Amino acid sequence: MSLLNQIIAAVFTVLIGLVSGTIYIMSDSSKSMLLNQLESHSEDTATHLGLYMAPFIAEQDAAGIETVVNAIFDSGYYEKISVTNFDHEDLFTALRSPEISDDVPRWFVKLIEFDTPYFEIEVTHAWAKVGFITVKSRAGYAYEELWRGTQTTLIWFISLSLICVMFLSTLIRLILRPLKAIERQAEALAKREYIEVTKIPKTKELRSVVITMNSMIRRVHTMFDEQSKNIEDLRRTAYSDELTGLANNRSIQAQLSDKLDNRDDEGPCALFYLHIANLATINESLGEENANNLIKEIADKLKKLGEHYMGSIIGRISGSDFVLLIPHPDNQAMLREVQNLIEAYTEIFKFYNQQPVDKHPIYIAIISSDEDTSAAQILSVARVGIDEAVHSNNQSVHKTLTDSQAGTEFEDWKAYVAVSINTKKLFLQYQEVIGNDENKIIQKELLVRILNQAGEPCAAVRFIRIVQELGLIDALDRAVIELAITHLNTHSTSEPLTVNISQYTLHSAGFDQWLIKIIDAKGINGKLNIEMNESSVLNDVDRVVSFKKLLHSKGIGFGVDNFGVHPAGFSYLYKVHPDYIKIDGSLCQQVDSNAEDKFFIGSLVTVANSLSIVSYAERVERAEQVEQLKKLGIVAVQGFIHGQPKNLR
Repeated sequence: MSLLNQIIAAVFTVLIGLVSGTIYIMSDSSKSMLLNQLESHSEDTATHLGLYMAPFIAEQDAAGIETVVNAIFDSGYYEKISVTNFDHEDLFTALRSPEISDDVPRWFVKLIEFDTPYFEIEVTHAWAKVGFITVKSRAGYAYEELWRGTQTTLIWFISLSLICVMFLSTLIRLILRPLKAIERQAEALAKREYIEVTKIPKTKELRSVVITMNSMIRRVHTMFDEQSKNIEDLRRTAYSDELTGLANNRSIQAQLSDKLDNRDDEGPCALFYLHIANLATINESLGEENANNLIKEIADKLKKLGEHYMGSIIGRISGSDFVLLIPHPDNQAMLREVQNLIEAYTEIFKFYNQQPVDKHPIYIAIISSDEDTSAAQILSVARVGIDEAVHSNNQSVHKTLTDSQAGTEFEDWKAYVAVSINTKKLFLQYQEVIGNDENKIIQKELLVRILNQAGEPCAAVRFIRIVQELGLIDALDRAVIELAITHLNTHSTSEPLTVNISQYTLHSAGFDQWLIKIIDAKGINGKLNIEMNESSVLNDVDRVVSFKKLLHSKGIGFGVDNFGVHPAGFSYLYKVHPDYIKIDGSLCQQVDSNAEDKFFIGSLVTVANSLSIVSYAERVERAEQVEQLKKLGIVAVQGFIHGQPKNLR
């Protein structure tokens, strides 16, 4: 029961006790008053009858006595009127049953039980004693009068009590309103959310509590911000190039390896390998400051290009070399971008170096690849391309590692993919997220496949580019969600299924309404999770926050995939507050041997734990990794350490 209701109940209890005592006292007082009235009434009646009937009693005229007594007795206020002669011989007696009206409750009669008084007088006539008259009032009359008075009092009390309770309730609500705000503060703090009460109450005690709570909230928030800042500084030191702010060689190697070697849903990509020629000579001729400014401007141009492509990877792998990996490139657009980069870099170089040069200052190798390209292979081909460009003094070189499907065969496959998605002819596999304790299955992440013409499942790498080109990402995600929900309703499973959706799907028209409709039609509370990768979350934090709240209202979990590698950092966790995070596989590759990786992942887990967010690790392949991640606080891992993906049956 809330404090407000307790106070109202206490006040109402006091009022009930007060009125009960008041009614009892009033009833007792009324009882005494009524008894006095009845006694006085009996005395008056007896006196009146004695004066009027003295001649009849002296003559012992029973008929006359009866006539007079009945005239008074019929009024109903008397239980007994008795007339006797001086020798106590009965001349006439009028009796009435001492009944009490049915309108008076029996419990009230027992509670206010009393004996009605009677009065006896001596009658004289001609200075001689001739007899006696005894009058006793009827008890029912007293009870009826008492009950009517009590009823009236109760009605007034109940009416006034309701008015008082409503008034007190309103008044107490106004007084205790700051407590409601403090309650919301405490609930938010338990969820690692930090809100302050802006309206400070005037009540001294409540004012002190609110100010203290606000101060505590600010301190806790500051501690979290400082912790996040320290980890961000560590990330920049360990994984960022100090001059340009791009990923350093170690980070870019890990990201390329994770993206190209360990994932099966990336599809074709293009690598831009940019080389600054004769960097040592440039340092000497321009000076360190101008040379650094030149490098930063070059990095900035390359970074802006990468921002146009979701899922791109950009970094500086050496003093003079930069790389930019673009997923699903358009060849014509790619060539235009290269030419724009060359022109921009040439202008930048001319600004800092006015002297003519024999060779071009900038060389770019563009390596186009299909799905079966490793990180080491694409980098080695890019370096060879740069060497060729430098020796031939050709500013750009374009190489293709593998041939794509050609002509009619590709068009047939493209049409087949479109039909498969539109008709929901998809095949699902899953990879388990296994807990560290007792190898418990935490969830099953779904991987979408399309059965080719031969009936064999094809990984997403074979069709994801086509899906994007045809604008079917939304249709694909919806189809996977429908298949997952159908599976949950037809199979008994204790592990929730996890579906990844894209940013495009999140912004597709009517997606929220469609999702709620399909969820409400099925009982899947607690059996489904939806994930988005970190880049998609950071691109639209506000939309993701509202979407997560919608999912929680329907018992659906929300997680962030590929966590910890985006250059924008992870301060968004405070606002989004997902149920869990999956630390990116590129950070876990060397966690069992690299101290910086250990410390960084441990710090990420600490931040997540401070917000009550569960931490998983993905693309884990070795037992040594599992052991180290467990020590760092990771509660479950996902990857080939637990085997290849399995068919969802």
